[in-house]
Amino acid sequence: MIIWNKILKKSIYLCLVIFTSLSLVASSDNFKSVTGSNDIRLNENCLIQGASQNSTSQNRPCIFISPTPSPNLTPTPNLALPKKERFLASITNKLPSIPTPGSFEYIILRQYGAPFINFDSAIKLPQTVFFPNSQETRNYQASLVMGKVNSGNNCFLQKVAADAFNIADKQIDIPLKSGYGSSDCTRTYETNLRFWRKYTNNKTLERVKQGRETAILNVVAPPGTSQHLWGLAIDLRVSKPAQRKALNQNGWFQTVETDVPHWTYLGVPEEKLPEFGFNKKIVRGITYWLTPL
Repeated sequence: MIIWNKILKKSIYLCLVIFTSLSLVASSDNFKSVTGSNDIRLNENCLIQGASQNSTSQNRPCIFISPTPSPNLTPTPNLALPKKERFLASITNKLPSIPTPGSFEYIILRQYGAPFINFDSAIKLPQTVFFPNSQETRNYQASLVMGKVNSGNNCFLQKVAADAFNIADKQIDIPLKSGYGSSDCTRTYETNLRFWRKYTNNKTLERVKQGRETAILNVVAPPGTSQHLWGLAIDLRVSKPAQRKALNQNGWFQTVETDVPHWTYLGVPEEKLPEFGFNKKIVRGITYWLTPL
């Protein structure tokens, strides 16, 4: 009897060892060491940090690997809210700080802030409505995943936007405005500044900041504020309804009133735009979708 008890205890012990080993092996799918070695570190700190994913420490014992995220779903706005509140509620998670009404930042958000309603996680939006200098612009642009537009010369946009445009362009030829990507597509801070100086004088920016000058914003964007800096705008020569239809079907819309060549990638179906508060305005036969600010 004593012998059988010993055998039973050993069997239970072996089962526990095997079970523990299998659990550790399975865990390796979810955790890996920072150093890239094969040893698995499942200590308490690792589990806490992996669960929160909020640690900024450079010496984390391991990196938590999240499951593959589910496809992006466009949320349903609260239609009970007025248009302005509906739009602001939709972009709150995209823009860390909503500008104060009447401020220069608010003016820029009203004019060029349409892309903030984009919910595609592959699109990277800036954390502010404008870049104060060329260095911050370059830092942001260096973090973007870019794609090449098939038409034109060296035209690059954020990859999701470029892919969407290429689909539209394949349906029907849609030429760039000038044919040069450096001006029609993603621009540098210096190009943005050069265009601004072409159309303005040294007093214009101050009048814009004071809210005394707004018409110029339909012609050219102040330095550091252009949607072209974000890789989400393109200047085109569009003359046919079929071209507009193809662009709209692929998430491209005109969002700056009377700036006819300028198209913005929103990545949202046209029928959804009113739900997010956008105002539809037709000027000389051209449909613009404007923010309700």
